[in-house]
Amino acid sequence: MKKWSSEIEIDAPIDKVWALFDGSLKDMQKIMPQVIANDPVEQTEEGIGSIHLQKFQEGKQVMEYMVETLEYVNNPDGKKKKIGFTLSDIFEVTRGYELIKLDDHKTLFKYTSTNRALKLYVRLFSMFASNKVSLGFVQRVKEVAESKD
Repeated sequence: MKKWSSEIEIDAPIDKVWALFDGSLKDMQKIMPQVIANDPVEQTEEGIGSIHLQKFQEGKQVMEYMVETLEYVNNPDGKKKKIGFTLSDIFEVTRGYELIKLDDHKTLFKYTSTNRALKLYVRLFSMFASNKVSLGFVQRVKEVAESKD
């Protein structure tokens, strides 16, 4: 299994950053423009166990995934969401988003991603994967959250 993590300080209130992960599809698309739908299939009161049908567009191809919320915390000073899904029967994927309120206008964002190859031949190629995507993602979240909208 490959694991990547990155963190960055964001000059924005925690609730503004959280809306990018736990808000509307329009907000989510600001940091994940390939997500074209995120429809609830099963909602739980506490968030954990909720399932969404997410549609992801790569070029002209649209893929669908059942995305399950594995962890969910929504407190004023700390927020956390971890999701999991299977990517094309090739990888089991998790994505973790954690926000820590540093002050009223500053948030620490921690991002963690894991990919577990389900096929032997993919495991060999995944050994060469880098943290570049993770670093680019946290930077994009920072730029969007710090923008004036």
